[in-house]
Amino acid sequence: MNNKKPTLLILAAGIGSRYGGLKQLDKFSRNGDTILDFSIFDAIRSGFGKIVFVIRKNIYKEFRDAFEKKIKGKIDFDYVFQEVDKIPKKYHTNKRVKPWGTGHAVLMAKDIIKENFAVINADDFYGYESFKLMVEDLKSIDENSLNFNMIGYTLKNTISDYGSVSRGICKVDYNDFLLSIIERTKIQKINNKIVFIDEENRSIELNENSITSMNFFGFTKKFFDFSDNVFIDFLEKNYLRESSEFYIPTIVNEFLNSKKMNMKVIKTRSNWFGVTYKEDKNHVISEIKKLKKLEIYPDILWS
Repeated sequence: MNNKKPTLLILAAGIGSRYGGLKQLDKFSRNGDTILDFSIFDAIRSGFGKIVFVIRKNIYKEFRDAFEKKIKGKIDFDYVFQEVDKIPKKYHTNKRVKPWGTGHAVLMAKDIIKENFAVINADDFYGYESFKLMVEDLKSIDENSLNFNMIGYTLKNTISDYGSVSRGICKVDYNDFLLSIIERTKIQKINNKIVFIDEENRSIELNENSITSMNFFGFTKKFFDFSDNVFIDFLEKNYLRESSEFYIPTIVNEFLNSKKMNMKVIKTRSNWFGVTYKEDKNHVISEIKKLKKLEIYPDILWS
């Protein structure tokens, strides 16, 4: 049993190109709540000991103004910055604008996280039960081990009605351990079926009940060294491709192929929702209203 409180690493450096703005700072209630407010609230009450935000320098002031007053004194927190030039100099290119992806974002925290930690997206709603399950499991994991975990959601509950999305589609064994995870892009509903469009522009159907990763992972500090090497391999092949991204599932698959780690899939009853497109916003507002009406969250989160 590990008695250290785990850390929550929040990926908040996205540029919101499909959404048309910074999703991580957009407001979804009459009290000005962001989706991230609920994740921080759940992190505190479920037992995380610290939060580390991964952001870009050009949104630091805006981000700090939005959250620091609310959480100061309630939980320790820190910032790390993800920038396109935070890679070895030999791979620098002036054409790159888009961040390098979620895998690169996690690596930004390798010098300040020494305990077991979880990773989430800033613009996804995961639900209190998911945070509680994650904390309980992380506390049971030896911090020097390669025993990891992830929260699993059902694919059909994670699709937008307004355009395509990217999701980590999982294969799981009978003991609920992950066998593989494939980051599928351009997933969408077509004629009441869920499909993804492959690199040859073919439409391929997915099982709507597939276990899906929404980037809620649990790791030990051992994750960082291995991931560094995988990222260098990725850069060797992709640094000149302006739209290529280094995803956490890429690292997880390399771990799985190496046979060095186990990843337990923790299934949750929590509802997931989020915003990929501006049109998703009304659905999120409605879901938050329901949760407050049910008193799962107080009307005023921060007091």
